[in-house]
Amino acid sequence: MKALCYNGVRDLRVETIPDPQLINPHDAIVRVHMSSVCGSDLHLINGYVPTVMAGDVLGHEFMGEIVEVGPEVKKLKRGDRVVVGSVIACGECQHCQEQTYSLCDNTNPNAHLLEKMYGDSVAAIFGYSHAFGGYAGSHAEYIRVPFADQGAFLVPEGLSDESVVFCSDAFPTGFMAADMAGIKPGMVVAVWGCGGVGQMAIQSARILGAERIIAIDGHPERLRIAQAHAGATHLLNYREVNIQEALKELTGGRGPDVCIDAVGMEAFGEGPGYYYDRVKQWVRLENDRPIVLREAIMACRKGGTVSIVGVYSGFVDKIPMGAAMNKALTFKMGQMHAQKYIPRLLEYVRDGKVDPSYLITHQVGLEDGQKAYDLFYEKRDHCMRAVFTP
Repeated sequence: MKALCYNGVRDLRVETIPDPQLINPHDAIVRVHMSSVCGSDLHLINGYVPTVMAGDVLGHEFMGEIVEVGPEVKKLKRGDRVVVGSVIACGECQHCQEQTYSLCDNTNPNAHLLEKMYGDSVAAIFGYSHAFGGYAGSHAEYIRVPFADQGAFLVPEGLSDESVVFCSDAFPTGFMAADMAGIKPGMVVAVWGCGGVGQMAIQSARILGAERIIAIDGHPERLRIAQAHAGATHLLNYREVNIQEALKELTGGRGPDVCIDAVGMEAFGEGPGYYYDRVKQWVRLENDRPIVLREAIMACRKGGTVSIVGVYSGFVDKIPMGAAMNKALTFKMGQMHAQKYIPRLLEYVRDGKVDPSYLITHQVGLEDGQKAYDLFYEKRDHCMRAVFTP
């Protein structure tokens, strides 16, 4: 089959690789209908995750059709159209029983790699380096889905591929950002980043009843979309205003109740702090650029919540822990618990409450993979999300 493979920093190539096979009786093989680029893929492509290797198939946000199932798969059959969560979970361990699926004990065969970095291993993720299991990703014609009964969900009749593909990752990640922050009616929420996950976090905050939702980004087009499609009530361009001052003004000097970081380790910004992080990251003295994290801590109201779903991989500098501690902030964070949220989100799409398909700005074949990721990274041609149709 054809697949889009990593071959070095900013070097993606379509290669012919062996078709996936059933390995475990709980596996399924899915013919990929649609697979999306994702901001967290850029961390791999840009060389910030050392355990991605030449020949690895990228991609973790996808949907498609079941073409083969193992003998222990009970909920799915050939011909079923499914959306698959990007996080692989067994459904049986303590963390899965507690619905914290991204902490699954049993799906990462390379647990020792993460234990050295994090003290513990977490769940495997499709196409996300060998530290997260080494599973082949979804930018391919076919993909093996382990624990298929746990991670593949039937698409309701009448819904298009375009409307459900982001229920694989971007929508549940954004929804988890809002849900774990405890958003309630009347709250003021600030969301940093108006890419796919940020857009879905804004939609989710609206669904959960936030009174005001402040979208923060440096691209006017993304801010416009956040207001027109996602429901943001206020827009802030960090290239034009001082974010701290603007948030104070919008909240009567108090600060937002919830601050959501939907950006993560490759954040952009202005001023000397940003360039400090760029230099340290470039020479590998710092893993991540925590510009948004610092801003969120300083902006959040006393006793508020900072919710982090933007990916961080390692170590960061100059975090204002004094502010966080003395303001009594609550931190909630993590890779998203796909299996907890996807059924609920598919119902929202089915009922017309949300249609994430507006995120798709480019639809291409695998052969245009490098071009699509370049457009996505550089945000050219108003690229919000590119999807592949293998």
